[in-house]
Parts: sequence; structure tokens; C-alpha cells
Amino acid sequence: MTHTDAGQAFRAARDVLLAHRRDAATACREFRWPEAAPFNWALDHFDHLAHGNEATALWIVEADGRESRRSFAALSAASDAIANGLRAQGLRRGDRVLVMLPNTVELWETMLALMKLGAVLSPATMLLSSDELADRVERGEMRAVIADSSVTALFAAIPGAPLRIAVGAAQPGWIGFESLRVDNSRFVPDGPTAADDPCVIYFTSGTTAKPKMVLHTQRSYPVGHLSTLYWLGLRAGDIHLNISSPGWAKHAWSCFFAPWTVGATVFIVNQPRFDAGRTLATLARCGVTSLCAPPTAWRAIVLENLAIPGLALRELTSAGEPLNPDVYERILAAWGLPIREGYGQTESTAMLGNPPGQPLRPGSLGRPLPGYRIALLDPDGRPAREGEISVLLGDDRPAGLMAGYVGDADKTMRALGGAAYGSSDIASIEDDGTLWYVGRNDDVFKSSDYRISPFELESVLVEHPAVAEAAVVESPDARRLFVPKACVMLRPGVAASRDTAEAILRHARERLAPFKRIRILEFCELPKTVSGKIRRNELRRIEAERRAGGGRGADEYFEAELQR
Repeated sequence: MTHTDAGQAFRAARDVLLAHRRDAATACREFRWPEAAPFNWALDHFDHLAHGNEATALWIVEADGRESRRSFAALSAASDAIANGLRAQGLRRGDRVLVMLPNTVELWETMLALMKLGAVLSPATMLLSSDELADRVERGEMRAVIADSSVTALFAAIPGAPLRIAVGAAQPGWIGFESLRVDNSRFVPDGPTAADDPCVIYFTSGTTAKPKMVLHTQRSYPVGHLSTLYWLGLRAGDIHLNISSPGWAKHAWSCFFAPWTVGATVFIVNQPRFDAGRTLATLARCGVTSLCAPPTAWRAIVLENLAIPGLALRELTSAGEPLNPDVYERILAAWGLPIREGYGQTESTAMLGNPPGQPLRPGSLGRPLPGYRIALLDPDGRPAREGEISVLLGDDRPAGLMAGYVGDADKTMRALGGAAYGSSDIASIEDDGTLWYVGRNDDVFKSSDYRISPFELESVLVEHPAVAEAAVVESPDARRLFVPKACVMLRPGVAASRDTAEAILRHARERLAPFKRIRILEFCELPKTVSGKIRRNELRRIEAERRAGGGRGADEYFEAELQR
């Protein structure tokens, strides 16, 4: 199969999903992953889509109102020039490149150029420290760094990555990004791109250990995101806003592969801090038709006036963590649109979800998406009503699953060497096949022989108007083994007091079964990873040490004492 044939096969598989975009049963039955063959998504698909196409591919709105727009044709030509420039600087197929850029046009030009070249992209968030960057450069064996000029100082003491390119103001010792645009001729690859050639390396968020290096191939991410496209429900001509920061997998999911697989516009709103009111006004002004946001953003959005004239939204989605039911209901009441949840990992594309037009159980993970076979397995690997979300492997292993963990053959074998890939997330299943999130494998705990899902308790806590965020962990208890403890971060202006603690615990008690009762509440800052995930492992460690030592936090309240 030639590259041209592979591009046609990719679009044929996409078109099966588009033809059945509101009939998931038929889509799952009819869809097949295109054959593993030489394929370069940027050359064989994007350039094909971009040929003579002056439609807007990328639309960026800045906080001060400035806008940048690029057509598909313009980005195709610009990425050719950048790929030529990178090759002139000595970058070759298989070289690893750390990319640390904000949401600027150069980020998308760079991603396309690196794919065309066959280099390996390793996205990095702008929030990383110098130590974290040193780890990525060293362990990732980075050949080059492409970074915004505002962060180049972080690399000053870091050895390695001899090729350094700065976007923006000139930096001593760095090549200017704009100097790469000298050769504007069409980029001609130096050879075919194999399906299993490396494409992207992601560093996981590292909530419990040093970040893993997740490797995706030229097939697993570009082709694998056909499932993500189906969940999002995008169509050609859509204007799609995904609220996500560069450097994380979800940014590539919804700000690169899925929209451009179908010819939709990637829409970006740049803000120093997320401003829900300004975002809603921009959605209406610019005619955005599809919005994907994490639950933290949705929780901020519902606090605004939702009666916004001129909204053109058709599709609403959420991912990253399960959405709270009250947020879903408030958006549905205001806009008449459901928020459809999806589920995947850095190690995969979207594997579960609620596609458009399907019966929706609010708050559920939905069902397996086209191309994925999912089972819930108990610790012995047997099917269970509640168990680990597991991707079945074998001959029809989904294209969207990672190739493995870089530099860790043992961990790769444990993950992919058996009959199924285990996600470490626990879910339950109903008779109709709907899946419900329970919690991380290491988050779920037992209290008096009852299994407790922290997520369920956290969902209730954040419905209280005083609560900004909450994390529930197990607290050692001599009689019950463990009891639920809530670590709560309050909204601005709310005092951490006995009365506030009583009100929050009463709110939870009225909505939870007795065995799920929260016994301890502490007002505190929640430790987080750079990606914003709560470090529950750290909270567990602090709680275990405190209970063992008989200590007590300054803002810690025990339910038994409050009821006296």
C-alpha cells in the first residue's frame, strides 16, 4: 500500500463514522481501523485536505481582542517551510524534539512540520520547572528544543538538546524560529513513514512517581483519534473550542487531530486565567459550534449568566474527570444541550463516550467507542459488574493504544503483554451496557467492609456553594478500618470555620447513604501536579502520618465533635 492509498483508506474509515454519526450501534459494527501501512497524517491527510482550501483551520482570539487566523492552505505551506528549515539545521527522522510553546500559530506550524519530517514531538506545558525540563531532556534524549523566548532561561543550565530554537524575541545561543522559513518550496520527505514509526512522546503527570514516557506511533495517534472524532461529533465547517493547555494529551486530541481530520476550525481563546464570562461572550460573538471543557471550567461556566444571546453551540463535551450532575442539569436547562462525557488516557485516544444522538445517562462514561473493545475485569482478570476498565487486545487491538513506555520494557510488558490493557480506573456496568466511573484503583477504599468511591463523595461536596474543590481520602480508623475524610478548598470570601464545616457536612449527610458519611473535614490547599490533578497520594500520606502521631490540623473538624 502506498502513502496515497493509506490516505484514502484513512478518509474512508473516517467517512464510515461520519455516515453513522448519530447511530453508534451501526458505527461500531461497520467501522474498521484502516490497515497498518506507510502513513504520514500531516502529508497524506492534512496536505490533501489543505490543497486549495482557504477555509479557516486555526482561529486564535487573544485576551486584548487581537485575532490570528490561518487557512488550511496557509498552514500547509508554512509547515512545509518549517520542515525544510528544520532539516537544514540537521534535524532528521526519529530525532526527538521538546516543544514548549503556548497557544500561538507557531505551535501548530511546528507540530505539522515535525510530523512531516518524521521527527518525534514531545509536548511540554509552559508551567514546567527547570528541574522538570532537565529530566525530560535527559531521559527523553532530546535532540532539539523549540521553546517560547519567555522560557528559554529555564534551559540555561540544562545540558543536551544541542539544537535550540526560540519563538519570539531573539535569545543568545538560540536560533530564531523565523529564520527557518527561508525555503518555501514544497516539503519532500526523505522516505516513507512506517505505521509504527515514533510520532509523539508524552510525559504523564506523575501523581505518584516520576512521569512515565508514553510513546505513540504515526498510526496510534493520528489514526487512533478517529474514535475521538466520533465522540466529539465534529463536522466539516464546525468551529471547535477545546479548553486545554498545550503540553497535555487532550490538547492534541481536540485542538489538532480530531478537528483537522474532518476539516473543522480549531478555535482558541487565550487568557492569563480562565474567565468564564468573557469566554461565553466570545463563543457567541464568533459563532462557536462545539465546546469541550474539563469539569473545572464547566463549574465556573454555570456560575455565569447563561442567557447569552447569539450562541450557536450544537455539541458540548467534557473529559478529564467525571462531571458533577448539577452542572449537567444547569447547562441542559439553560441551553437545551446535554454535556456528553468521554473517557481516555494519555496512553490512548478516546475509548469510552457518549456520542451525539445516543440515549444519554447524565454523568455516565457512556459505552465503548468505535474500534475499542472494553471489558470490566476483576483482579483475577475475570469479567465483573464492577472492575478495572480494560482494553481487550489480540488481533483487533485498537489503533489508538500506545506503543509502550519509553525506556521501560518491563512496564510496557505488564501493560500490553497480556490479553488486555488495564487502565487502573474502576467502573461499574449496567444491564444496558452503560458504564459509570467509580474511581482510580488506588483511590477506592473500604470502610466497615463497604467500598467507597471518593468521586461520588466529591461530587456531592462540590455542589455546596462554599466549596471550590474537594478531595476525599481514607483516614485510618480503629473500628471501621478507614473512614472518609474530605479535604476542602473554599471559594474566595468563605471563612474556614466551625459553622462552615457543619454546613458542608450536613449538606453531604443529607445526600449520601449512612455508610458513605464523611467523618472528618479539613479546610486546606490541595496539592496538585503541574497538569492540575490533585495529588491524593500526598493527602493520604499526610493523613496516615497525622493519625499515627495523634496530631490534628489547624482547620480540621470531626463530625462526632460537631454533633455534640
